[in-house]
Amino acid sequence: MVRIEKDSLGEVRVPSNVYYGPQTVRATQNFPISGDTLPHSFIKAQAAIKLAAAKANRECGVLLDPLITKSIIDSALEIRSGKYLDQFVVDVFQAGAGTSQNMNMNEVIANLALERMGFDKGRYDIIHPNDHINMSQSSNDTIHSAMHVSIVELTHLKLLPVIDEMLTILDEIISENNTIVKPGRTHLQEAVPITLGQEFSGYFRSIELAKNRIESALTDLLELNLGGSAVGTGINVPRGFSSIALKEIRLITGHEFRLTKNRFEATQTAGSALTFSAALRGLAVELIKISNDIRLLASDPRTSIGELSLKAVQPGSSIMPGKVNPAMPEMMNMVCFQVIGNDGATVVASQAGQLELNVFTPIITHNILRSLEILSNAIKVFNINCLRGLKANSKRCEELMNNSLSIATVLAPKLGYDRVAEIVQKANRENKSIKSIVMELGIMSEDELDDSLDPLKVTRSMNDTT
Repeated sequence: MVRIEKDSLGEVRVPSNVYYGPQTVRATQNFPISGDTLPHSFIKAQAAIKLAAAKANRECGVLLDPLITKSIIDSALEIRSGKYLDQFVVDVFQAGAGTSQNMNMNEVIANLALERMGFDKGRYDIIHPNDHINMSQSSNDTIHSAMHVSIVELTHLKLLPVIDEMLTILDEIISENNTIVKPGRTHLQEAVPITLGQEFSGYFRSIELAKNRIESALTDLLELNLGGSAVGTGINVPRGFSSIALKEIRLITGHEFRLTKNRFEATQTAGSALTFSAALRGLAVELIKISNDIRLLASDPRTSIGELSLKAVQPGSSIMPGKVNPAMPEMMNMVCFQVIGNDGATVVASQAGQLELNVFTPIITHNILRSLEILSNAIKVFNINCLRGLKANSKRCEELMNNSLSIATVLAPKLGYDRVAEIVQKANRENKSIKSIVMELGIMSEDELDDSLDPLKVTRSMNDTT
């Protein structure tokens, strides 16, 4: 069953059971590209923009019919609450600037509002997608604003809480392992002693800094291009619209959004989104480093390092019975690789805008929201199935520390670099400990050696910030 609707290009056959209209149908026919649509977080942000615009138009006196206004507002509220999300069907890879995406929203709200007032879908002589739903707006300001709103909302809803949980767990690991001494490693070679807690304190700070950069990037995303219209001049936008719409967006979202300082910049560029994408990339890089370190430190204690033990979450091999792999760190790596790739596409899309408009906001939005989703989900399960189950193999740490030659570094201030190098080389050739070689050479007393070569004491010797 279909209904016949018209747009400026002519008649279009629209399935009778859907709430979208002719321009959405054209977009689905023109862009059968990926099967991916913009995520629900963006659709809800779009609905918030339309809801705020309808209220602003009412206060500005340009949307006069109270029944139509109420019907538009109620319909936008339903979408904002999560209803009718299956009606947003335009592919991510669509016409530039999200015009099709904007019209998908306009048509769905129009038809929902018509039904609410007792009219058939498609009666655009009563409620029109452009004249009523898109009143005082353009795709160029609404899509840009919805991009900012959706990123801010999703970050606060999903990403920041799991980062905070990760920091809590890392802090617990630090406290539990501050006396477990192990060899430090640089260049993948043995270096001076370090405690496992100190090693993880580095991970804690790297994630804390990554979180700080994300929060800093969010600040610029609080600027919205409401009322900029097509190119930033505010054409066809009534006086007072922007400030009223902004007030409504703050009430709807609970976030302290503000109007952009320059609507031309906001229309021309996606700089704030680009900065945020870079912050996500930075978090991904830190997570890759931590995941790879955990993989190395947890590598088989029989044949490799084995200073950490990972929670077994699934069998590791289809051919080798009993093998267990570091599944969670491997998963985290793959997610972070994708986030870095998404950022690369965002960089290209951000620099590709010309003159008064960056038309590539749909793919920028998709990339960032996709990165937010997969990073949030990955960190959540990594916290539960990796960090929460992480255990120190204290016996292995002690064994490796007892075999370590790098602790001789502590003798360099007393004996000199070259003399200590000779001691290390001799200990290595003869497969003896540093202590035994120094005792043989009669350079220091046993008590003095024991005090100097105490591994835990060595890790505390740097300065009072450790």
